[in-house]
Amino acid sequence: MHEISIVFAHINNFLYAYLLVGLLLICGIFFSFKTRLAQLKFLPDSIKLVSEKTSGTKISTFKALMISTASRVGTGNIAGIAIALVIGGPGSIVWMWIMAIIGAASGLAESILAQMYKTLNEDGSSRGGPSYYIQKALGSRKLGVLFSILLIIAFAYGFNALQTNVIATAFEYYIPNYESNIGVSIIIGIILAVLTAAIIFGGVHRIGFISSIIVPAMAGIYLMVGLYIIIANIHKTPEVLSLVFKNAFDFNSILGGFAGSVVIVGIKRGLLSNEAGMGSAPNAAASADTSHPVKQGIVQVLSVFIDTTICTTSAAIILFSNVSLDGKYVGIPLIQQAVSSQIGIWGICFITGSVLLFAFTSIIGNYCYAESNFLFIKNNRKLLNIFRITCILTIMISPLLSSSLVWDFAEVAMALMSTVNILTILLLYKRVKICLDDYKRQKSLGLDPVFNAPKCGIFDTDIWK
Repeated sequence: MHEISIVFAHINNFLYAYLLVGLLLICGIFFSFKTRLAQLKFLPDSIKLVSEKTSGTKISTFKALMISTASRVGTGNIAGIAIALVIGGPGSIVWMWIMAIIGAASGLAESILAQMYKTLNEDGSSRGGPSYYIQKALGSRKLGVLFSILLIIAFAYGFNALQTNVIATAFEYYIPNYESNIGVSIIIGIILAVLTAAIIFGGVHRIGFISSIIVPAMAGIYLMVGLYIIIANIHKTPEVLSLVFKNAFDFNSILGGFAGSVVIVGIKRGLLSNEAGMGSAPNAAASADTSHPVKQGIVQVLSVFIDTTICTTSAAIILFSNVSLDGKYVGIPLIQQAVSSQIGIWGICFITGSVLLFAFTSIIGNYCYAESNFLFIKNNRKLLNIFRITCILTIMISPLLSSSLVWDFAEVAMALMSTVNILTILLLYKRVKICLDDYKRQKSLGLDPVFNAPKCGIFDTDIWK
């Protein structure tokens, strides 16, 4: 097992340092330039659009936003940030901010394409994502199937194993000799598996309902605790900001280490957290009932910034507290110590509860993505139920796996699927521009934009005619 973990670690470092970071930056800068920073220009519109209503079995804009946010906002926003600050340094948070702004343009593009090429389910709801626009717009089902397989591996098995694994580590504080206590790990895995089964067998509508309630509530409480810690230590602001920006642009920090560079760690954390450009959020974007693809693209940009705000809150909690980044505490234990140093011992319980909620909603959001891609490969209810069982079994055994192996396995699968999606949306840039230009034109006339694909010269969509 140790040898396998080492292999995945080397592959992981190579993919990010030499391939994915460059592709992400190129793609994000390209779409930022070509759309004239549409990810920032239309941000005020996104806040208005989340109030759009729908009826029946259709997923509203707000619920689609919450499903994508549920997947984005997971243990990576807590444990991932704590790890990034130790490995890359405080400056990694700056590069995460930069990645969010640049990457949001890629997120806008992929979500527009997902809406353009979505398909209807039997109950009137819709589904879609990169696999769908790869097949319809590029004319390659094989490449679409490849993407779906990579996404299923990454999300249904990789990231869901990761979320469950991190949930288990959050209990280290409460249980003596936790690492050798296999029975506790099994119990945690079983409880999470049962809860997950109760939701995913209820369908995407139940996932949307749960996400639309839990995600806003837990995000709001977490942000308030972070704000309290910042205000209580407001006198440290100049010191913290100086530390962060000095480290972000320090020559040795930028070039130091193969995978420990402040730039690599920050950008990698930005990608893993906000998922912009990697091809996951479009699966949620496609499920929304809306009158124009750009509307959901704009709303998904909002999700990127919500996620980044929560990551920033985690970083602030650590940097404004009295804990050291010397490596004594890493991941969940680090942020548990940071919160408890500010608000007392109950802060550890608060972080444990936050991890449970963040991770659980992320699990069901990840499954939602995986199901859409499974149905792309084979729309068969019996096979779908078998697939659901394998996902539940993965969650059950994940607490027994090595954390480093789970992290690297998930990140490798994500890097491969992201590469396919980035190259695809670059090839489909002209369709994104056509759709954006149509939205802008209708907005300039004072209309509520409604998309008509044939009028825009696009004839290979299913439902925009």
